[in-house]
Amino acid sequence: MSSQRTPVLEVKHITKRFPGVVANDDVNLCLYEGEILALLGENGAGKSTLMNIIYGLYKPTEGEIYVRGKKVQMQSPRDAIALGIGMVHQHFQLVPVMTVVENVMLGAESVKQGLLDKRKVAQEIRELSQRYHLDVDPYAVVEDLPVGVQQRVEIIKALYREAEILILDEPTSVLTPQEIEGLFAIMKRLQEQGKSLIFISHKLKEVLYISDRIVVLRNGQVVGETRPEEATQEKLAAMMVGREVILTVDKKPAQPGEVVLRVEGLQARSDLGEVALRGVSFDVRAGEILGVAGVQGNGQTELVEVITGLRKAEAGKVFINGEDMTNARPRIILQRGQSSHVPEDRHGYGMVETYPVADNLVLNTYNLPPFANGVTINRPAIIKHAEELIEKFDVRTPSPLTPAGSLSGGNQQKMVVAREFSRPIKLLVAAQPTRGIDVGSIEFIHNQIVAKRDEGVAVLLVSAELDEIMALSDRIAVMYKGEIIDIVPREEATREQIGLLMAGVKRGERVGRSSA
Repeated sequence: MSSQRTPVLEVKHITKRFPGVVANDDVNLCLYEGEILALLGENGAGKSTLMNIIYGLYKPTEGEIYVRGKKVQMQSPRDAIALGIGMVHQHFQLVPVMTVVENVMLGAESVKQGLLDKRKVAQEIRELSQRYHLDVDPYAVVEDLPVGVQQRVEIIKALYREAEILILDEPTSVLTPQEIEGLFAIMKRLQEQGKSLIFISHKLKEVLYISDRIVVLRNGQVVGETRPEEATQEKLAAMMVGREVILTVDKKPAQPGEVVLRVEGLQARSDLGEVALRGVSFDVRAGEILGVAGVQGNGQTELVEVITGLRKAEAGKVFINGEDMTNARPRIILQRGQSSHVPEDRHGYGMVETYPVADNLVLNTYNLPPFANGVTINRPAIIKHAEELIEKFDVRTPSPLTPAGSLSGGNQQKMVVAREFSRPIKLLVAAQPTRGIDVGSIEFIHNQIVAKRDEGVAVLLVSAELDEIMALSDRIAVMYKGEIIDIVPREEATREQIGLLMAGVKRGERVGRSSA
């Protein structure tokens, strides 16, 4: 972009400090009219913090914001909206039990003769839907809509408030591949209509496909700027991590052995008491990776929790190494079942934040030799074990005695992975194993998962990242509304086919259902 033009949005020397953390460190950024600017960086790089400052949710510790050349003060989102800035959050800000029109009106009510004028707002929604190809029914109840359509409602909310600058925070993280294509078409349409967009992501392919310009954040700082035509995935990954990264997973064909995990007719409920698993059955063999794909919220979490003893099954069976482990306690499953579990919620189930790193690395073996002799804990053995794992798994910590909660999210995850991968096992259940870590650490963990498979371990991999599922799996099971609707050999699987399954379209069915 020419330096002669005035940016529609510019941030200068933005710094944001939280207790013990500098989330943004002297960040400069500009956005021009009709531009799609990608803000790329790993989780924890400072992307969302910066956008929350621009949208008035946070106040910067230092720095200035300019909109169309004028310095502005953002005291709240109301100020941002008044300046024509809209934000589609990663976690949608919608009221599920209300209709689209009611959600769009919230905070910007249209009144006629003392009553809410829903008809007028519905007509505006229809006009916006038509102009930007958003295809949303104003009178649909939000909780009945697919995730991709809920996201369109968020975009309509911003456009209804006359946003000219749109911030999309990790907008593809909960979408199927087909919904992502639809979102990108909408973004291009918005751009053609003169809107300016900031697209926040950590997905290299998407950034290269959709953006005009790419700014990379690492550790709260801008570390580079480039354009898609000048960049590659490898170059962007190196900017994000600070070193060269091998993005492909090198693995030989699987050599499946005997069945290690067998699940038969599992049924379970969610925390809200709703049916989450509907007769789920599958098996995983020694020396293979079964990947479970699906949009988050289709029963994957409950499936993992039932298999690992964290949730009760209402019906069905779980067999590990031929032994019935249905509703057994987690310790029994881990020790007698010779299994390990990398949980998707590392804070809730994977670590004790106030404990030292060394203690976290023996959470499920602290009572066994060499870490214990009867009721006596062997501290030197625990420390020695921690030092070995910290080095092997590149866990960046000042000391084995540092509280785990003070580590970065990526290092917390590597600590959990180190513990679960470092003992003799026959079954590995890995749920979102690379969530929130840098691409360099992802490379390492992917290689470790493949190494476990090659040692003869049965691996159940649950991930919301389709690229991860496609790269690692030997077979792919797709979950939709609590059921496994198909299991596809990896060599036969395509992104389009898996994407359709994720949307509930079975093989051989026609795609004719309305998205709204």
